[in-house]
Amino acid sequence: MRRFRFGAVLRGARSGKEWAERARRLEASGFDVLLVPDHLVGPRFAPVAALTAAACATTRLRVGTLVFANDFRHPAVLAKEAATLDLLSGGRLELGLGTGWMADEYDRAGLRLDPPGVRLDRLREALEVIKGLWDGGPLTYEGAHYRLAGLAQEPRPVQRPRPPILLGGGGPRMLALAAEHADIVNLGTRVKADGTGPDPRDAGPEAFLAKLALLRRSPRHHLLEIGTSVMQVGERKPEESWSAADSSGLGDTPQVLLGTRRDIADQLRHWRDAHGVTYFVLHHERDLAAFTPVVEELAALPDDGPHG
Repeated sequence: MRRFRFGAVLRGARSGKEWAERARRLEASGFDVLLVPDHLVGPRFAPVAALTAAACATTRLRVGTLVFANDFRHPAVLAKEAATLDLLSGGRLELGLGTGWMADEYDRAGLRLDPPGVRLDRLREALEVIKGLWDGGPLTYEGAHYRLAGLAQEPRPVQRPRPPILLGGGGPRMLALAAEHADIVNLGTRVKADGTGPDPRDAGPEAFLAKLALLRRSPRHHLLEIGTSVMQVGERKPEESWSAADSSGLGDTPQVLLGTRRDIADQLRHWRDAHGVTYFVLHHERDLAAFTPVVEELAALPDDGPHG
């Protein structure tokens, strides 16, 4: 039985000093990973600079993205940035990738939002490019979206064979891609094709269990770390006005954890022991006070520790 891992999404701070202090508090509380999103709009830091600063302020805490939007960067650029960040952090990077999806920021930035299938095919090629560049040799690649001619990059990542790759999503094609390429899968709600937000038809326990079943059919299932984002903790709260998240239909899944500290800990044990979900990422900083005592308790347990 795998041990629990806990991450938290942090989006910004008023100064570099405050950002470093937030990272150190996460580390001291037993969290494993600090993650940042990647959006062009809203109150959010840019990922690479923020993660570099967080890594330099800590010694154990891993850093990652939930998730880099593939459409915002050529994969050769991202491969170089990520390898540098892995080196500077002493091998603590977890590279989260997604297609990009939020129509509003595409419109505001003057970017074209292609249909989901095109974006997914482009992400597949990007994954192949990044892995190929991280392998170290000159990479020649001929795809429908990317073409490279004998490109070699330095530095290489510190982690071997490479930093873990996280893919997040909920649609069957994205999950199939994750089962093929990812080390970590963050299960979420499928996004509407027009990029306006989560699809409410894809929420709830039946949908969540169906996604787990799809991943279990993969020949690589035993290699995958399965996680999800926790949208509500303790007591249910209104959605944040700046966030596209919608937790209204996520009851009875590990994405909504209500009740006392003991209730929440028992729910997490259930999802780990019965369904193999072991990596839980806190989505809102407002829930840190309620979630941190649970993290402190469960992070201290051995993999097969008592559940009483």
